[in-house]
Amino acid sequence: MDSTALLHVTTRAARGLGLDVAALHVHHGLMPQADAWLGHVRRQAVRFGAQFACERLTGAPARGDSVEAWARRERYRALARLARAAGCDLVLLAQHRRDQAETFLVQALRGGGAAGLAAMPRLVRRDGITWARPWLDLPRSAIEAYVRRHRLRHVDDASNTDPRFARGRLRALWPALHAAFADAETTLARAAERAAADAALIAEVAAADLHALGAEGSPMPVKPWLALTEARRAAVLRLWLGTVLPQPVPETLVRRLMHELPGRAHARWPAGADDLELRRGQLVRVPATPRRVSGSSGSDA
Repeated sequence: MDSTALLHVTTRAARGLGLDVAALHVHHGLMPQADAWLGHVRRQAVRFGAQFACERLTGAPARGDSVEAWARRERYRALARLARAAGCDLVLLAQHRRDQAETFLVQALRGGGAAGLAAMPRLVRRDGITWARPWLDLPRSAIEAYVRRHRLRHVDDASNTDPRFARGRLRALWPALHAAFADAETTLARAAERAAADAALIAEVAAADLHALGAEGSPMPVKPWLALTEARRAAVLRLWLGTVLPQPVPETLVRRLMHELPGRAHARWPAGADDLELRRGQLVRVPATPRRVSGSSGSDA
């Protein structure tokens, strides 16, 4: 519904501005109706006066990866490829205020920090493409009213309310949440805005500390790192790990390093496909050593 309304209003506005609009569709291959949805979106794009481009995802979630996370990650990669092929340097996304509130709650329930609680940015420039969410302040009810007024046909994806997925379970709770707290959608979205401001400040301070440590793309010197306050140590450590490790940084690794680095002269920690080693006062990324499996009740740390 949201994407249909956004495509409709965008094509109407573009006519008077001399702009071309492309509808970018990602075929996830996860639902049996996916082929029918593809045909529906193609016909709708033609009717609205937009170009149409589609990409079918061919991969699958890795072991241990959630379907939601895989689909979201691959969808944005596909949208970027489609946008470049279509010559689009601006991609509009249809998430609205309730989506923002849901994202804040999901991140909070997963123990996310300020960056996670910031939810979705309104505007971000990445790899030559501007990604914009013009409706983040718009309530879902306004989009529903627009769809009714213009009698727009749209697809209802049952997976959006599937209780196997975190968002599906959360959406089932919205009626009760709204009944108890009528302004929950608004206040949660505002909380996400405040978290975004906090995350930006943390990132600025961490970047300055990383530069002062001389650890940008290099080993991190531990002694001057320990001279920082605990909050700044954690922030710069997360930033440094994000620059040297190819995979997302698990919070468990951050917590372990924060606890174990002080007072150690030499140590080694597994970090995904690599290891982190403390040697000569510096924390460095090194190739992983083969993991030993012990048949006893103890384990090598």
